[in-house]
Amino acid sequence: MNDPQIPQDSIIWSQEMVRSTLPKRAQDSHKGVFGTALLVAGGPDMPGAALIAGLGALTSGVGKLAIGTYRETIQSIAHAAAEATYVPDALIHIANGTHSLTSYKAIACGPGTLPDAVTEAAIDSLLNSPAPLILDAGALSERSYDKRSAPLILTPHAGEFSRISGYSMEQISESPGSCAAAFAKEHNLTIVLKGPRTTIAFPDGERFDNPTGNAALAKGGTGDMLTGMMLGMLCCHENWRHAVLNAVYLHGACADEFVKTRSPHTMLARDIAELLPEVWKQYE
Repeated sequence: MNDPQIPQDSIIWSQEMVRSTLPKRAQDSHKGVFGTALLVAGGPDMPGAALIAGLGALTSGVGKLAIGTYRETIQSIAHAAAEATYVPDALIHIANGTHSLTSYKAIACGPGTLPDAVTEAAIDSLLNSPAPLILDAGALSERSYDKRSAPLILTPHAGEFSRISGYSMEQISESPGSCAAAFAKEHNLTIVLKGPRTTIAFPDGERFDNPTGNAALAKGGTGDMLTGMMLGMLCCHENWRHAVLNAVYLHGACADEFVKTRSPHTMLARDIAELLPEVWKQYE
């Protein structure tokens, strides 16, 4: 792929922007107002990815959460995410077209899944769904994307982005924002390029840099947590762009809160979900 040529400068997504865009939860609201999210995640060898992403969604404003995963994974995580419902062997049923996707307000796929033929077939079905769709981890493969009416959000780290975009690691390191923005515009999707300063590039060329986060996030599972948080926030925000930006911001803000009193070496991904209620409250 050629060098990206995107003139648009990035904007810092500030705490003032977060405060002004976080949704208010009306006193007469009920779980149906915020809708049901579908999280397709976790495999026999990575059940924790479904749990971590699920905890992220459950603490981020979702009305109801359905976790689609393997039967054996359900047995290992259901006690720790008791608030969720479960769709056994969801990847297979979605790939076969035997699981309806019309009732979901937002969908995420990829944490802990294998990039195999079943996953690819399931993604083909998910791309035809009417809901905002997040693709992460095992759902990130080099493919073409038809324009869809609902938002499509990809959340790669630099290595994954290099693999799916054709940009070299050197290009991404030197110009992460320009690379993300060029790819987003070319494929009519949103890129959340994770890194020391995560870049969010929207399909119309608008681009934001996130100011929160630290080295405590350099640990397995934190990306799964972000996917879950973004999924939950898509359900409670009216503006889907604000949901993406606020999820990235608060994800990093939880890590910043953690290192105020603890070593960044010691943070676990699930610590983010434990910190989120307190951190979110600071911005309301």
